[in-house]
Amino acid sequence: MSQPASSTAPSASAPTASSTTSKPSRPRSPHFPPHNAPRTWFLANGTSPIAVAVTRKALEHGDCVVLGIGPGEWESERGEELRGFVEDLGVGDRKCISRGEDGLDGRERAGSRTGDGLRDGGRERGAGDGRVEGKGDRQERECREKRRWRGRLRIVGLDAGVIAQCQAAIAEAVEAFCRIDVLVGMTGEALVGSVEELAQTERTFSAVRDQFETNFFANVNLIRAVLPTMREKQNGHIVMLTGITAHLGTPGLGMYCASQWAIEGYCDSLAYEIAPFNIKMTIMQPNLEINVLTNRITAVPQMTEYSPVMNGAPLSREILSGLLDKLEGHDSPSPTSSSYPSPKSDDDSFNSYASDSASPSSPSSDMDIDDDRPPRASDALQETSITSFYPPLVPQVRSALIAETVFALLAIGGHDNPPARHIIGHEGVTAVKEKLKTISEELEDFCEVSALVDFVGEEGDGVGVAPGGGPGVGSGKEN
Repeated sequence: MSQPASSTAPSASAPTASSTTSKPSRPRSPHFPPHNAPRTWFLANGTSPIAVAVTRKALEHGDCVVLGIGPGEWESERGEELRGFVEDLGVGDRKCISRGEDGLDGRERAGSRTGDGLRDGGRERGAGDGRVEGKGDRQERECREKRRWRGRLRIVGLDAGVIAQCQAAIAEAVEAFCRIDVLVGMTGEALVGSVEELAQTERTFSAVRDQFETNFFANVNLIRAVLPTMREKQNGHIVMLTGITAHLGTPGLGMYCASQWAIEGYCDSLAYEIAPFNIKMTIMQPNLEINVLTNRITAVPQMTEYSPVMNGAPLSREILSGLLDKLEGHDSPSPTSSSYPSPKSDDDSFNSYASDSASPSSPSSDMDIDDDRPPRASDALQETSITSFYPPLVPQVRSALIAETVFALLAIGGHDNPPARHIIGHEGVTAVKEKLKTISEELEDFCEVSALVDFVGEEGDGVGVAPGGGPGVGSGKEN
């Protein structure tokens, strides 16, 4: 395959806890892959913080973007950031962008699609003419740039669980910009609960089906819808945003991990099938908290046997509960949280914000819940019924949390020779390396046992090793 997996690992070794200060600083803006014309991005889950951030950067670079948003998301609290971004472009209604009513004249529209807009922008800044840009000139230039942005942005309705809607959304994108260069699948949801807790009732098991509908089948539908277009153009790049949970089993997120493993197995196999059409496939794996904290979380009721008092396993319910409390800046831990984990991020501003919150501590087992205290996001994880919510993240934390993922998407999306798999962040690389090291050690420990299944028969007995390593059985005697 033309995309070697080894290309995903950084050349430098992952730092230890004592050497995090020596980590190389991330550039202020990503190095976009070289290309001759603006790329067209199709981003699923368009109201997610990652999608909005990628859209800003891509439009600023001169690319075209199509955002797919689900039913009711535009009007919901989840769509607040996207609505603010659209209003900042001077468009009061999403429908204007959906219809392409951007206010551009013919020359400006052509420039926004061919890249001339970027070159014109350099001349508008007075580059080379010795003139100092005044306040009025700057405002006029910013207004023109926003108008060009509107010409390169489309918002389409998308319920990724319905293949017909995926096909219609892809068709709208192609009609607007003639092609799709990069499809980013980031439809996801985290289902919190142990495997046994998820098998208690028909409703909890239905939540498991919904998990696979969202994390697996919705992304499969998008890929199915875009493949004919990319195959016809003999060009395209599919980027699937999953997580290191597709490498590592996580207690309390068993079905979430299973859905991630499923979509990665699908993409790994598909990559070989579409390579002859010059369609690339990249799986991107950010740290666990990136996808969990930027998407909807659904929690099922906790069984007594899996409470922190009865079960010593580091279950995700308690870890997420402590993390949400810390991010909200609460002075005392939730009585249901066993400990406060440190937020994992390579961004200093994210770590500094979290470290200013309450110090880690372990609540006593007899701590009573204060009925008068304000409600917390972590309370939803301890409900006695199935509960869904979006984690509340202040802009400072949200921007720091997703910065590395946005950077990686923009730097790799549309690349001529992208990696087949890319792990985002030093901590993710370290965790995966430890997992692979464990697998390698176990292979060595049981190598002799593995070899015992290779039957080597005597000459003429019809029993031997089949091609591929399995035993081949003929008509001869058995050993």
